[in-house]
Amino acid sequence: MSEEEVKPESEEEQVAEESTETVAAESDVAEETTEEATEATVEESAEEVAEPTNAEMVEQAKAQAADYLDRMTRMQAEMDNLRKRTARDVSNARKFALEPFAKELLAVADSIDLGLNAAKDSDDVSSLIEGMELTRKQLFGTLEKFNVEVMDAMGVKFDPEQHEAMTMVPNPEMEPNTVMDVIQKGYTLNGRLLRPARVIVSSS
Repeated sequence: MSEEEVKPESEEEQVAEESTETVAAESDVAEETTEEATEATVEESAEEVAEPTNAEMVEQAKAQAADYLDRMTRMQAEMDNLRKRTARDVSNARKFALEPFAKELLAVADSIDLGLNAAKDSDDVSSLIEGMELTRKQLFGTLEKFNVEVMDAMGVKFDPEQHEAMTMVPNPEMEPNTVMDVIQKGYTLNGRLLRPARVIVSSS
């Protein structure tokens, strides 16, 4: 084979090597460009997530403290209003707790007035007694409505927590320490002693 025939093959190999070198060079350039872009992106991200400065932290703390102070002030004002409103409600409850009871007693007072006016214009004692009985019935109906009950002390065993002994009288027909007479009735309010009954107690 002659030198002229071998030479073109050498040129082709040379061109292929040059192309390979060119591609490698371009690849290196691309890698360098990519690295530079990545470094730039990292630097930008680092700048974005950088911690706030002391001045910014102080401003944030001041804003947060002002918000807490505002909330606390509002809460304190609400508590003061609630305390005043509760005190007012309690005061009104004490002042007007007897209002329903007082209204019921007004009807009894009206009956007493009517009975007295009728007694002035009449000499009939029986009508006066009848009017007083009706008024008494009305009064005890009102007391019962509000759970004020009369104690049934007659003939029961003497109880110092329920009765007030005025005197003791020997009575062979009754067991000792038994209520034999009631001088003044006792009353309870919702089951609690309102006034003890004044009684005479039997003795041996």
